[in-house]
Amino acid sequence: MFKLALKSLLNRKTSVILTVVAIAVSVALLLAVERVKEQVQQNFANTVSGTDLIIGPRSSQTQLLLASIFHIGSMTNAMSWDSYENIAGRDEVDWAVPISLGDSVQGLPVVATTEGYVKHYRYADKQTLNVIQGRWFADNEQAILGAEAAKTLGLAVGDQLTIAHGSGGLSFSEHDQHPIAVVGVLARTGTPVDQAVFVSLETIETVHGIEPGATEHAKDHHHEGHEHPAESITAALLGLKVKPLALRLQREINTYEKEPLTALMPGMTLQQLWKTLNVFEQTLNGMSAIVVLIGLIGMLTILLASLRERRREMAVLRAVGAGPLTLFSLLVTEAVLVTLFATFAGLALLYTLQWSLMDFIHSQTGILFSLNLPTPAEWWRMGLVVIAGFLLSLIPAWRAYRQSLSDGLTVKV
Repeated sequence: MFKLALKSLLNRKTSVILTVVAIAVSVALLLAVERVKEQVQQNFANTVSGTDLIIGPRSSQTQLLLASIFHIGSMTNAMSWDSYENIAGRDEVDWAVPISLGDSVQGLPVVATTEGYVKHYRYADKQTLNVIQGRWFADNEQAILGAEAAKTLGLAVGDQLTIAHGSGGLSFSEHDQHPIAVVGVLARTGTPVDQAVFVSLETIETVHGIEPGATEHAKDHHHEGHEHPAESITAALLGLKVKPLALRLQREINTYEKEPLTALMPGMTLQQLWKTLNVFEQTLNGMSAIVVLIGLIGMLTILLASLRERRREMAVLRAVGAGPLTLFSLLVTEAVLVTLFATFAGLALLYTLQWSLMDFIHSQTGILFSLNLPTPAEWWRMGLVVIAGFLLSLIPAWRAYRQSLSDGLTVKV
């Protein structure tokens, strides 16, 4: 039966190929929605690891997370250095790293921070940042580049760059009078770190025309960079000595009396973000399912239309001993073969598109799509497509079953 169905399909290869292409494209779209969702969630979850709290000026938790970690959007106000010092000096805080945003280099975000960033920032399974060329900045007007930033800007250790005021591709003014020397390049991480330019807090103060003032602090402070504090910062990353204290400290920061602040736990905020986007995910899934259904209905239409042309074939098969169930099985086998081939062609198309667009997507969004094996959810989707193809094939198969040998060997017109 398999050989007979295969030869029958090859005899009608033009219409079969068109059907396979239509279903394959729809299957690729259906799988792409699931893959994009899974890998975007994985990339977001892997971006920050080991940070217990992120604090910043009063805003929504999602806005603060996206701006401080993913460099998406911007904050409309800042957090004072005094508040940062007060919180970083608490007994329950193990380490604190300040972050100042709002500038860019040719559209790439500039992150002003301290040496504590490279010491304490973790991504994926608590992996550390590694400097593969040069060193971390140790002085004013020095910068270190993420792997993708170095590639995009075409800069290496020893080159110079100019910081522009403004972010998100909008540069209001360039600080030409303060050229910044590149002193290092970070290893690729597959996170937004790759697209960032890192400088010291003092550098940002200098390029903005503010002379960083040194202050005397006790050496046992828990935060980094206290010798040369900035006037204000955008956010700060906190690591706690005892993880369960995060909820209590978050509540205390959210009710901070000296200025309105927001504290968030990255994992919980990401979960809230996915819940917010769930309606869009369901909409995309629904649209993809409709496209797949249209492709399968196209296959059904072709099978039904070909039945009239194949009445002589069916009559000959009946004449040589094939029973009604044989004709029924033949039509079902043909449809299942088409659906199976189209499904795996759609999977191959998805991998091809992912491989060809992987670098472009990473350079534009900072999201790294890896060529993983299909997930259980993707296998379920492919299985449902094959089952739907089988169920739709029962319609033309039933019509073929009902055809009678009394139609004769000559097709009636």
